[in-house]
Amino acid sequence: MTEPAQHEHDEPHVHGDECDGNHGEGGHSHGGPEEKLSQTVDIKDVGPCRKHIKVTIAKADIEKALNEKYKELMGDSWVPGFRPGKAPRQIVVRKYKKEVGDQVKGQILYASLEQLAEDFDVAPLSPPNLNPAQLVIPDDADFIYEFEVEVRPQFDLPEYKGIKLKRPSRTFSDADVEAEEKKTLASFGQLIPKEGAADKGDFIVVDMVSMLGDQKVGEAKELTLRVDDTLTFKDAIASNFGEKTTGVKAGEKRTVDMQMTEAVANEALRGQTVQATLEVKDVKSLRLPELTEDFLQANFGVPSVEQFREKVRLFLERRLEYNQRQSAREQVLSHISASATWDLPRDMLMRQARKALQRRVIEMKEAGMSEEEISGRRRMLERDVLNSTALALKEHFVLQKIAETEKIEIEDDEIQAEIERIADMTGESPRRVRAQYEKEEMIETLAAQLIERKALNLILESATYEETEATIEGGMANVDAQAIPGESKDPTAVPDEAKEEQPAAQS
Repeated sequence: MTEPAQHEHDEPHVHGDECDGNHGEGGHSHGGPEEKLSQTVDIKDVGPCRKHIKVTIAKADIEKALNEKYKELMGDSWVPGFRPGKAPRQIVVRKYKKEVGDQVKGQILYASLEQLAEDFDVAPLSPPNLNPAQLVIPDDADFIYEFEVEVRPQFDLPEYKGIKLKRPSRTFSDADVEAEEKKTLASFGQLIPKEGAADKGDFIVVDMVSMLGDQKVGEAKELTLRVDDTLTFKDAIASNFGEKTTGVKAGEKRTVDMQMTEAVANEALRGQTVQATLEVKDVKSLRLPELTEDFLQANFGVPSVEQFREKVRLFLERRLEYNQRQSAREQVLSHISASATWDLPRDMLMRQARKALQRRVIEMKEAGMSEEEISGRRRMLERDVLNSTALALKEHFVLQKIAETEKIEIEDDEIQAEIERIADMTGESPRRVRAQYEKEEMIETLAAQLIERKALNLILESATYEETEATIEGGMANVDAQAIPGESKDPTAVPDEAKEEQPAAQS
C-alpha cells in the first residue's frame, strides 16, 4: 500500500483495501489447505476514519493448536529424569507452558489477522494499537482480542472518464521570458545603492516593528527585503507587500499586514494578522550579471544567450504544465468528492502533514522550480497546514482509489527514471538525489507520486477541455528570517497529543 501507509513494524498488522464497518463471522485460508479459524469479528465506527475491531476465536481452535504443539514436544523434548520423548504430558506441559503459549498465541494471532484481512475490507493508514505482549490466552475460554485502527475514508467513485475540464493556457511573450529571466538571474546579482523610489524587483533595507493591536510582538533591525507582490518570512506572509512598498523612498515608513503561520514562535499569534511598520533605511537595485559564455556555461549549461532564453521559456512552459495539472486535480477532486463525505480527523492531518508537503515539493521539483520558489510556495502551504494537508490527502485518496480500480502499478525502474529526471533538472547526480530521498524517507512518497500521476494522466487523457487564458502568477520574495523572535515551530511536526498511544488492547 502506498503513501500514506503504515511502516514496517514487528507487531502483527491488518492489511487490505478498504474498511466498510461490517461485522460478522470471518474465515481464513492461510497457507492454502489449512483450516479456517472459527472466529467472530465485530467492527464498529468509533470516529472519523477509525474502526474498533473485536475478534473472538473459539476455545476449540486454541486447544487444537496447543495440543499439536505439545504433541511435537512430546516426541523430542528433554526433561531431567526421563528419556528423550518419554516424559509424561503433564510434566511437559508444566515445563513448557509459557513457551508454548507464546508460540501458539503468535501463530493464532497472525492467522487470525490474515483471515480478518481476507474476509473484511480493512485498509489501515497506521499500525493498529495492538500489543501482543499484553494479550493472554485463557486456560478455559475463547481467546478475545480487540484493537482500534485508523483507516482510509470510504467513498464511491463516480464516472471519472470523459469529464469536462477547464485548462489554463498561455503563449509566452518575449516580455514574459524577459521577466522570468531577471528572476532566474537574481541570485547571481549584486545590490547597489539606488536614488529615488523603490520599484518592483528592487530591495529595501528596513527596521521593522510588528504590532498586534496596541501590543508590540516583534522587532527586527536591518532586514533586506525584495519588493515583490508577496513576501514570505519563515513564520509570516505579507500578501500585499508589493502594493504597499512600491514607490517607497529612504526615510519613509510603510505599514503592511502579515498573517502569522503555524511556524510562529508565539503560539497565541498563529493565524493572527499583525501590522508591521517598516522604516526604510535604504533602497537598492539589483545589478544582474553579464551573460558571458563562461557564466552561462558554468551556471546553466548553455553557451549562448539565445539558448539560455530558450531554457527560461522551457521552464515557463513546465511551470504552466504544473499549474494545469494542479488545476485539473482540483477540478477532478471537486467532481469526485461532490457526493462524498470527507471528514478527516485533526490528528491524522497532523501526522500526515509532512508527507503531504513532501509530495508537493516533489511535484515542484519535477516542474523545475528553483529552491527559492519552492521555499516560498511551501511557506504558503504551511500558512494553514491543516487545510492544505486535508486537500492533499483528499487528492491522494481519490487518485489512489482510481489507481487500484485501474490496477495501476509502479516498477523500480520507473522510480529510478524519475530520480534521473529530477537530477537532470537540478544539476545533481542521480546517485546523490537518490541518497537524499532515501535519507529523508521519500522514496515511498515518490512511488506514490508516480502512481497518482498515472491515475491523473488516465483521467486527463479521456477528458474534454475548455481552454482559458492563464495569468502570470504574482512574484514572491522570501526572506530567511522570522517576523516574530523566539524558537519557531515546525508546522508539520506531530503534536504530543497525536503521538500518544491508544489504550492497550484487552485480552
